[in-house]
Amino acid sequence: QVQLVESGGGLVQVGASLRLSCAFSGRTSGRTFSEYAMGWFRQAPGKEREFVAAISRSSDNTEYADSVKGRFTISRDNAKKTVALQMNSLKPEDTAVYYCAADREWSYTYITSNAHHYSDWGQGTQLTVFS
Repeated sequence: QVQLVESGGGLVQVGASLRLSCAFSGRTSGRTFSEYAMGWFRQAPGKEREFVAAISRSSDNTEYADSVKGRFTISRDNAKKTVALQMNSLKPEDTAVYYCAADREWSYTYITSNAHHYSDWGQGTQLTVFS
């Protein structure tokens, strides 16, 4: 098991930008960040959790939900063991708790939007976008 800690959420106006970050620790498991594909998911009040973005181990592949495509960018720094979500042109419908998730993969390029593939999750960080 690994530990994931999200940060960077907050209260912002429509059209603003914000960057979420997720720090990985595999200290208790001996696993390394580079073994994992990473994803961001979100859950708005009264709604089910939904996929936002994912990035492969090698960073060669990324995938985005249609609702955020062109506005959000996922990136990772394997040396710093972090994954980030840069969010631009924020809308009220982006309001949600954002979760970082890790999917241990043999493939350097595989990614998935299926939450069931992700074995480890952070506690989440709240983003509220107001108009």
